[in-house]
Amino acid sequence: MGSLKNIRFSELCRICDTYFGKARQRGTSHRIYKMPWADDPRINVQEDNGMAKAYQVKQVLAAIKRLEEDREPEK
Repeated sequence: MGSLKNIRFSELCRICDTYFGKARQRGTSHRIYKMPWADDPRINVQEDNGMAKAYQVKQVLAAIKRLEEDREPEK
């Protein structure tokens, strides 16, 4: 991914669908994804003139990193 400010909302939704499953809410400017952990149970992404908001892209990337770390077997 390039700059966090240049991510299309549709692309971010496709990434979220792949990693987190279908959004709880669709058809509006917001999409809410359920996370598998208890302390921060959701990711909310919102469209801004066809683009994703940079701070939400950061949240999604952090959640993906956490998912991948949780999947790694301990050594």
